[in-house]
Amino acid sequence: MFHKVLIANRGEIALRVIRACKELGIRTVAVHSDVDKDALHAKLADESICIGRAPSSESYLNMKAIISAAEVTDAEAIHPGYGFLSENAEFAEICQNCGLTFIGPTPENIRVMGDKIAGRQSVIKVGVPILPGTKDNVTSVEEAQKIAEKIGIPVIIKAPAGGGGKGMKVVHSPASLPNQFAMARAEANASFGNPDVYIEKYCENPRHVEVQILGDKFGNVIHLGERDCSIQRRHQKLIEEAPCPVLPEKVRKKLCDCAVAAAKAIGYRSAGTIEFLLDKNFDFYFMEMNTRVQVEHPVTEMITGVDIVKEQIRVAAGLPLRYKQRDIKIHGHAIECRINAEDPVKFTPCPGKIDGYHPPGGLGVRIDSAVYDQYTVLPNYDSLIAKLIVHADTRDEAIKRMARALDEYIIGGIKTTIEFHQKIMNNADFIEGDVDTSFLERIKL
Repeated sequence: MFHKVLIANRGEIALRVIRACKELGIRTVAVHSDVDKDALHAKLADESICIGRAPSSESYLNMKAIISAAEVTDAEAIHPGYGFLSENAEFAEICQNCGLTFIGPTPENIRVMGDKIAGRQSVIKVGVPILPGTKDNVTSVEEAQKIAEKIGIPVIIKAPAGGGGKGMKVVHSPASLPNQFAMARAEANASFGNPDVYIEKYCENPRHVEVQILGDKFGNVIHLGERDCSIQRRHQKLIEEAPCPVLPEKVRKKLCDCAVAAAKAIGYRSAGTIEFLLDKNFDFYFMEMNTRVQVEHPVTEMITGVDIVKEQIRVAAGLPLRYKQRDIKIHGHAIECRINAEDPVKFTPCPGKIDGYHPPGGLGVRIDSAVYDQYTVLPNYDSLIAKLIVHADTRDEAIKRMARALDEYIIGGIKTTIEFHQKIMNNADFIEGDVDTSFLERIKL
């Protein structure tokens, strides 16, 4: 096992990794920007070191500074958390070349699944369903029009390296295709430095269902069940729950088996997530793989009792998974609400000083957060300030518990999305489980 791990991240995920390391007997090094010197992760790690100024490009994305910090503190491994450098194959490779263990998958794993075209091709070989579409990049409007005519409108244009809705355009009519194609390429080039796009059939109003997997270097891969992440705004997840409330057991087994097959197809090791679209007929299609620990991992931990971050660290240290598939049992239902420092109606960022802070408690309530009273939420970074997770025996009980916990949650001085989540927990369609990725567009809160 590692003696010392550097966490190349900030906020709640940095704190989450610090906690896992401490329980494993591993010393921790926090890195922080100059404006993050009072952040909780910098205070609770065994050591902390400033790696640059506030802009992420000068600190949390500064590979040289992070590697230097690991070397001067004698860290043996680097945990990237999520976001920032977590899915950067070049950074994973640099870690290896510098004698540091990257706590995540191999650079090859990241490259294959970071390119959505390559990812699609790898899962097709093992029989994982995908939506009809192109196998290669589409370079001209004429080619795009022929493909759209063949597979049928609507289609979606995507950037192979895309994420979070960037470089992604839905085409609902042949007349709009040229403009949407040009916009997708321009956005892809601006966001990822590459104008390449591909086209696939657009699955209308699907559920977004993902499977948590764990793999080790000995070829063992298991799944920890699925999560439903359908409630989204502009392709950004807001609420997650596990398990998916409407999935028939036969479909669940097939879905999870396909996720394991997809991970095995590339020799995947570490924690990862295989994401699918699920249509109204319960047919599912591979969408992408996230080669990192995800924001919503706590709901899976709550229903399985498996510490995903600890397993991720153990696997990176060369140890085999502690679990076989038969050991994984699903207990009850869990829901996570992402609490952002944003206006609950307009969803615009609302940074500032927290004046009065009281987190909820009680049976089955978990808070993953790095904020505290009088903490200043900075405008420089993501607006996520807390994840409120609840667990109960049934989904109905979990919804009631979440509603109660949200009522208790006090974050003064700034606007947050607590009010938004309160409305969702009292929405009849959500309570009935009638949700899909268009949920927020069709309801009135």
